[in-house]
Amino acid sequence: LEREAQVVCGGGGKSELLGADGDRGAFVAPTLLYCRDAAGARAVHSVEAFGPVCTLLPYEALDEAVALARRGDGSLVGSVFTADDEVAARLTLGLAPYHGRILVVNRDCAKESTGHGSPLPHLVHGGPGRAGGGEEMGGIRGVMHYMQRTAVQGTADVLTAVTGRWVKGARERDPGAHPFRKPFAELAIGDTFNSAEREVTVADIERFAELSGDRFYAHMDEAEAARNPLFGGRVAHGYFLVSAAAGLFVEPAYGPVLANYGIDNLRFIKPVKPGDRIKVRLTCKEKSLRAGAGYGEVRWDTSITNDSGEVVANYDVLTMVSEKRVPDA
Repeated sequence: LEREAQVVCGGGGKSELLGADGDRGAFVAPTLLYCRDAAGARAVHSVEAFGPVCTLLPYEALDEAVALARRGDGSLVGSVFTADDEVAARLTLGLAPYHGRILVVNRDCAKESTGHGSPLPHLVHGGPGRAGGGEEMGGIRGVMHYMQRTAVQGTADVLTAVTGRWVKGARERDPGAHPFRKPFAELAIGDTFNSAEREVTVADIERFAELSGDRFYAHMDEAEAARNPLFGGRVAHGYFLVSAAAGLFVEPAYGPVLANYGIDNLRFIKPVKPGDRIKVRLTCKEKSLRAGAGYGEVRWDTSITNDSGEVVANYDVLTMVSEKRVPDA
């Protein structure tokens, strides 16, 4: 390295050791070198000096910095220090093909950074080319490596039976009572509730707009809504439909359902206009017991349809359900 770069500090000579015996190991003092002709040099790019040795390579533009870093022929990690997010983006995209991990440090994260050589546990550790051309099997990636991926082909009922998760098109079970009256242990995958219908009116839309503050023109102005190529007239709020659907499928009395804690995968598919009638199909899709908690998570496949049988919206309702029957419910 010293043939192409000059030592700025450290280097050869006897090192002063603290807490170690020089006769029982090999020790090199921290060494910093500077290579003036970074583009013309060869050894500073090809020689990988393990130990506390670093070579400074000057550059005038970001593209030149990327080109110099690429000459390492593959690295586990590259670190970028900048307060400019655009510079960080350009360097990261340029360096990524030659580095297994890019650490970007700025003034906002410097104190909490794990550092150049210490990745977070869920990040890939490995790199292309000279870095080894592989990755450590850390975290879930290591688990997946030892698992067999198998495709299963069959009817919706077969797939439901195999996976323990209700698949659209599978049989819908009659639960014998509203499924919200059944504790976790008694709920079966496929238990389904079909609601009565509800007509959506102009008054519904205007009350929801007043309550929510959402007065978007497509809900409130017939003439302007008619100009919209997606609607062709005034339509109900999507979130009103979700709220109205809850009113159609919820069993209000005290019982095993403890809480609704979210909605996943919500998609509005077809607009609903005043005068349309909607109904809801609610199906027990998936169950997951929280061990020792006394309750489990139940995912409900939910579909809102109009009076023509067309799907208006699809989503999953997430609930917490008591494991056993609730006294006095």
